[in-house]
Amino acid sequence: MQLTTTKKSGATTQECPDMGKLIILTGPSGVGKGTLMRALLQRHPELHYSVSATTRSPRQGETNGKEYYFVSRREFEQLVAAGELLEWAEFAGNYYGTPKEAVVNQVLSGKRVVLEIELKGARQIRASYPSALSIFILPPSLSELEKRIRGRAQDSEEAIARRMHRAQEEIRAADEFDIQIVNDDFETALNSIEAAIFG
Repeated sequence: MQLTTTKKSGATTQECPDMGKLIILTGPSGVGKGTLMRALLQRHPELHYSVSATTRSPRQGETNGKEYYFVSRREFEQLVAAGELLEWAEFAGNYYGTPKEAVVNQVLSGKRVVLEIELKGARQIRASYPSALSIFILPPSLSELEKRIRGRAQDSEEAIARRMHRAQEEIRAADEFDIQIVNDDFETALNSIEAAIFG
């Protein structure tokens, strides 16, 4: 089965085949997307996690090809120019993007493919793959989100302020997505994601 392509107002829209499924997980920085994703993959090894490419430096414990493909800005820009990314965006001074070929091949082979991406990228995916399941992870409150970001001890005050400003903008977009899940209690949030994907 192949991806079907239809033209709408000059744009190209691709539909996921029924045999596979594309799942988008998004939400503001610091909301716990990565932690939820790791727990989800531990419980469900049959899920295929799409590894993104980024120009940011690896954090402690991160491995190239596992959490991200770590590339230079020049290499990333070459991927964009060659049309090899399904979506991409710039966030906090770094590029992030999803390599296209691996995702398309996995969906075509019948896999559930999960993307953990930022809002801009999620919107790009929803535009080209309207049948994708989109899940938005919300914090219990903005104050709790700020506490989590500060708890990382990775950002300057200026960077935290930028992240919080962006978070408020992103949270306003939550209604664009199929499902909204509040990450207040971790186990409850994880169970809700499982229900959305497998229910």
